[in-house]
Amino acid sequence: MSLSMRVAVVGTGHVGLVTAVALASLGHQVKGADADREKVRLLKGGIPPFYEPGLAQALAEVMGAGRLSFHESVAEAVSGAEVVFICVGTPPREDGEANLAAVERSAREVARAASAPDTGEPLVVVEKSTVPAGTAERLRLVLERERPGFAFEVVSNPEFLREGEALRDALCPTRILVGAFSAKGFAVMRRVYAPLLAKGVKLIETDPATAELAKHASNAFLALKVSYANALARVCERAGADVEVVVEVMGADPRIGRDFLRPGIGWGGYCFPKDLAAFARLADRLGYPFPLLEEAARINEEAARAAVDKVGEALWNLEDKRIALLGLSYKPGTDDVRFSPALAVARALLAKGARVVGHDPRAEAAAKAEVPELELASDPYEAAAGAHCLVLCTEWEEFRSLDLERLKELMAYPIVVDGRNLFDPAAMRRAGFTYYPMGRPPVIQRGP
Repeated sequence: MSLSMRVAVVGTGHVGLVTAVALASLGHQVKGADADREKVRLLKGGIPPFYEPGLAQALAEVMGAGRLSFHESVAEAVSGAEVVFICVGTPPREDGEANLAAVERSAREVARAASAPDTGEPLVVVEKSTVPAGTAERLRLVLERERPGFAFEVVSNPEFLREGEALRDALCPTRILVGAFSAKGFAVMRRVYAPLLAKGVKLIETDPATAELAKHASNAFLALKVSYANALARVCERAGADVEVVVEVMGADPRIGRDFLRPGIGWGGYCFPKDLAAFARLADRLGYPFPLLEEAARINEEAARAAVDKVGEALWNLEDKRIALLGLSYKPGTDDVRFSPALAVARALLAKGARVVGHDPRAEAAAKAEVPELELASDPYEAAAGAHCLVLCTEWEEFRSLDLERLKELMAYPIVVDGRNLFDPAAMRRAGFTYYPMGRPPVIQRGP
């Protein structure tokens, strides 16, 4: 039996496109579908609609090998497929509940377009989107109602992709999670991931509800861990302690670990904010209030305000002050500005009357679209020129090696608020900066 399968991927966003490229890289014949005509036009030309390290090259390779194509029609992509991945967005509603309208709509389109695989087996429909527990059961009902008598198998296969590392995570995952209703569903997914399983990647098989909940639980816990570090930073500032040393001590305990114990201006991106809210709403709906999740979100908003407060502490009045922001994406390695704490800082400073000038290696256009009042600079030094304060918002590696002497000469006031604790306080002191890190003692330069 050939391991190559005919796969359709509905939705070509940050999850769908990476999934399609990864599956094609594993040797499958993949068709991607998206209702966004401009996105499909770019993809047909081999151009990813967003930045992800290594994605453009991998896309060119699998398209050149004839294993990946793109279509505006779900019907075109689904025709003849053995497996269909649904990778559409699940944005938050006003009350925090996940909006699953696109998931249902995609499932109905898949049902109408489905043709029986020549294997004689049911068509396997995989929910890759992050959804609340119980969604697979609802999807199964939607498919059966839309196409009575047709054989479908619904499977939950949550993604665990980190933006900036997404392609590597897809091709070298720490684990593959599959939730299925039957042995047939598990068997098909083992074929899909056979090349990875042959390399020893861990496969976890469970029921769909458990798989769905595990995804939300994972993202919520990571958000909790970051928020804990940020709350700890506020305590350290009041105690005169160094949060970086505190989290190093904590992280040395293998029961805790150092990952995600990173104080700063908060987490952002598309996943953490919406998944935390959706998980809290699910718990409420199930009759178990989970206030810890809401507190994590509150602490996250507080972290961005803390950076703004430090700017105010340094400058007193912000009206007509020029503030430079380095980094606009929510994390390094991506051009994604959705729920970016850097933009939260920008909006707060603008509301206080400051002029805000930002620079980011990848996300400037997206940031400008979100915050039109934001001025853009072509490099960090242009952003810093004439600035009364510089705020480091995103820890891009290129910012680590900035020429501090040149930076100081360009700035109106040599003041830096380090929202990610990227810089060495001793180096900032030697360079003559007044320096406000997060959760660490500040460096205050006095006049002669």
